[in-house]
Amino acid sequence: MRPTTSIPFQALTRLLLAVTVHCSLEISPSRIVVKFGDPVSVSCVASRPVRVLGWESVIAASYTQNDLSVQWRVDSLTDWIEEPICYGVFFTAPRQCEEKLNIVLYKKPDSVSISLVNHSSPVAEGREYHLQCEVQNVAPVQSLALRWYRGKTEVYNHSFSELSPATPVQVSSTLLIVPNRADNGAQYRCEAELQLGAEGPQPPPTVQSDVLSIAVQYPPDFRSPEEEILDISEDSEMVLDCTAEGNPPPVYIWTSSILQEQADNQAVLRAASLGPGVYTCTASNILGKKSKQFVIKHKSKGETNYNLATQDVFSCQNFSFTHTVLKIKVFQKVLQAMP
Repeated sequence: MRPTTSIPFQALTRLLLAVTVHCSLEISPSRIVVKFGDPVSVSCVASRPVRVLGWESVIAASYTQNDLSVQWRVDSLTDWIEEPICYGVFFTAPRQCEEKLNIVLYKKPDSVSISLVNHSSPVAEGREYHLQCEVQNVAPVQSLALRWYRGKTEVYNHSFSELSPATPVQVSSTLLIVPNRADNGAQYRCEAELQLGAEGPQPPPTVQSDVLSIAVQYPPDFRSPEEEILDISEDSEMVLDCTAEGNPPPVYIWTSSILQEQADNQAVLRAASLGPGVYTCTASNILGKKSKQFVIKHKSKGETNYNLATQDVFSCQNFSFTHTVLKIKVFQKVLQAMP
């Protein structure tokens, strides 16, 4: 309680108005940041002789007479609405003035958690999902900065400067994602940081969530989706590679009028006995399916030699007729020599 004085009402009014002109009080430090439950001590000093100097406070109120300084000291600060005011009653005008202590009482979050809203992993490629970050029991919320990370990259920053409660509160933030196959296995997390200024602890108090890994499902896609045309000789093995990427891993089905039996769930078809024709491979999973065709053209040895001989003839156009005549004459001599 402040000691009573015998200053008349009109004089007191004039003195209070004079506060805006000059006040001979200095609080040190002028701004203080205190962790919930920690001790605190602040000094108020008068720069001229004072009749009464004191602290007006819900807790630890105190005053002194004639001394030029007074301490406000609390062993454990737990009052969220505490606003200590240092006041002085002087011998000369202005006879009364006051200074308010700028005090910030803070508390780190009890927990920070991240989750998918109304869903659980895995997610489907191309669809919209919301991630939610919840911060429990933090103060002051106006000083809270909530950062979203994908891996080590910051993707979003949410502030709460528009809120006013001084007491601990629960807040949340949401992040919209539209995952694609490149996001499969991506790791998201959120981080709550109290930005309390230069007078606050350095580095700033920070609490992180656990990592949320996102599994992305997507339909099959071939590495080489174009139709493949292959030429094969009689004694070579044919390899038809239908490997596709998908999540869940795709199931394969081969169809062709040439196949004697269906080759199920084989990404690669190997066989020396594959005949000429069209072979269709279908890769599918729960999100879709895709097909790819392989066209086999079968060549015999004689057909290959004929093509080479024909190529030789037409590559030497000046002697093509001579070669043909020679072949005919040789053929005639063979016939004549036969019995």
